Amino acid sequence: MSEENIIKEREMKEQVVEALKTVYDPEIPVDIYELGLIYEISVFPVNNIYILMTLTSPNCPAAETIPMDVETRVKEIEGVNDVNVEITFDPPYSQDMMSEAAKLELGFL
Repeated sequence: MSEENIIKEREMKEQVVEALKTVYDPEIPVDIYELGLIYEISVFPVNNIYILMTLTSPNCPAAETIPMDVETRVKEIEGVNDVNVEITFDPPYSQDMMSEAAKLELGFL
């Protein structure tokens, strides 16, 4: 992969992260990226985006809306061709996955 392509991929990933930071779990006042719900972001040729994520629990009331919000927000990024959001519960979510900012926001620090 050329250096130019690596830079473009990195920039696209940064834009995806910024989009993810606009999606919130309705029960928690912290975005899903800072909560640690995003396990993987991959950019494939022609700007196809793959996101592997989890939810705070398998019984999460927002289990259907959060992945749809993720797909919608990422598709809004200029140049994105397609978005594939996959949900996994392996490894199971734990509060240890939260960023320092999220822990601070929720009073865990």
